[in-house]
Amino acid sequence: MWLYLIILISSISVPFILSFDKKLQFYKQWKFVFPSILIVASFYIVCDIYLTKAGVWGFNPRYHSNILLFDLPLEEWLFFIVIPYASIFLHEAFILYFPNIKLNSKLSKLFSLLLILILAVVLLLNYDKTYTVYINGLMIIVLIFSFLDKSLIINQFYVTFLLILIPFLIVNAILTGSFIDQEVVWYNNNENLGFRVFTIPIEDFAYGFSLILFNLLLISKIKSTFKTKTNI
Repeated sequence: MWLYLIILISSISVPFILSFDKKLQFYKQWKFVFPSILIVASFYIVCDIYLTKAGVWGFNPRYHSNILLFDLPLEEWLFFIVIPYASIFLHEAFILYFPNIKLNSKLSKLFSLLLILILAVVLLLNYDKTYTVYINGLMIIVLIFSFLDKSLIINQFYVTFLLILIPFLIVNAILTGSFIDQEVVWYNNNENLGFRVFTIPIEDFAYGFSLILFNLLLISKIKSTFKTKTNI
């Protein structure tokens, strides 16, 4: 059963179709979105390959195709395109219709600093857990990068991430074993904190947050560079 692929197709079908909505016209941003997705995906996939080989997580052949590349199923490669695309679409759609719903800069910076502190403490107290160290480190880095972003995307992302969490919970719950006999993606609990929401490791929330925010920050940078070049 190609459940993993079915989940991915279901995740991207509506965002892709609505990308051509007359008001949103998200397809016009593809020249910024896809380069960012591919760049960010390259880093996460390299780490994914290493962590899979290290036994931090793995994939149930019952639910994915037999097409493997560097021990990752085809669906896992597509994950880093499909999920960021759908999430970025949700972010852009929300700020189009609700541009004023965001945190103010002071509150956003305070929240980011508090998150960095908590993540650093958890990392130091669990330095022997590979997944925890990996994702906490990434979260700290992306939050530091957000301080350098002049467009202040983080102010809106703290709000839109709450919206993104809805499909995230559904997709990740299924992938990690909710509602089905076995998990699509299994985790070695010796390498994470062992806390789960439904069947989702708590680290996955930071994983999704960092993956999407990295993309949004890079898209902002690409847009800024493109605008500068076109004005020369």
